[in-house]
Amino acid sequence: MNIKTHDMKNLSMLEQEILKPTDALINDMSRIKGDIMLLGVAGKMGPSMARLARQAVDLAGTGQRIIGVSRFSDPASRAALEASGVETIAADLLNEAELSALPDAANVIYLAGHKFGTTGKEAFTWAMNTYLPGRVAEKYRNSNIVAFSSGNVLPFVPVTSGGVSEETAPEPIGEYAQSCLGRERIFEYFSQKNNTPMLIYRLNYAVDFRYGVMLELAKSVLSGKPIDLRTENVNVIWQGDANEIAIRSLLHCEAPAKMLNVTGPETLSTRWIAEQFGVIFKKEPNFINESAGTALLNNASTCHRLFGYPKVTVREIIELTATWMQEGGEALNKPTHFQERSGKF
Repeated sequence: MNIKTHDMKNLSMLEQEILKPTDALINDMSRIKGDIMLLGVAGKMGPSMARLARQAVDLAGTGQRIIGVSRFSDPASRAALEASGVETIAADLLNEAELSALPDAANVIYLAGHKFGTTGKEAFTWAMNTYLPGRVAEKYRNSNIVAFSSGNVLPFVPVTSGGVSEETAPEPIGEYAQSCLGRERIFEYFSQKNNTPMLIYRLNYAVDFRYGVMLELAKSVLSGKPIDLRTENVNVIWQGDANEIAIRSLLHCEAPAKMLNVTGPETLSTRWIAEQFGVIFKKEPNFINESAGTALLNNASTCHRLFGYPKVTVREIIELTATWMQEGGEALNKPTHFQERSGKF
């Protein structure tokens, strides 16, 4: 994908261009039978994923309903989804009556979860990340379920290892990561029990104009904030690519549940990323500490075999992020804490 950011000063045009569905997604949408429901749609990835699915349905001409479910504490986010053709339902998924009242759907993408603020809210974290998946799995036992998980369940590995594959035994650090492993295990249990086709979507780290590792490093370079190099290496994938893979994964659900690592192909250096932003911004990055030599790194080669390499490259992500910032684009206050090494979120 060739993106000339210096020719695309209009931010809305930039976003529309980069988030269009690919031919592969449109073709796969014609093979996905039945409506698609996104549970927890109002988070970081849900709104753009729902809009992408809606666009793909329209272009494929298949007529599926795209339904987004959330508490919708921000009415504006609900209105924006509905304006794009996504049906919405306001529901607290932890409320048994409201969960039970949700309509059936042949395909479910499970995005609900709790991460930031885990420390001090451990009980709520476990309820959201481990109890709720069981309730959802029982209700949608006859659906295909793509359930989002996290690379945080995996062990820290040497940065020269190439990352860990789906066969690697989890070693979660801290209650957030432990509850994420609990989510995986509960979905796996109900996939076996009810013969429900599932795919556990283990993501490591999605980035977008408004949030993510790239934006955090860019902001640090601009502000002169010290960049901690103890976790000097990271995997990222453009959110649009991650969204597309999630939707297309509905065709790859299996019983027992299939595990899938999802990220970009590179083991990236945060030092190198910061230096690229430094060139663009004409600012010298401020680095502190030395690399610990280990990081949370995924080997996503199975994902790339199924879906191909991400269409948006690392160089393009850097250019897009820099352009977005320089043109005054908005940013979400949702840090990734990708440098956290003790599991406290």
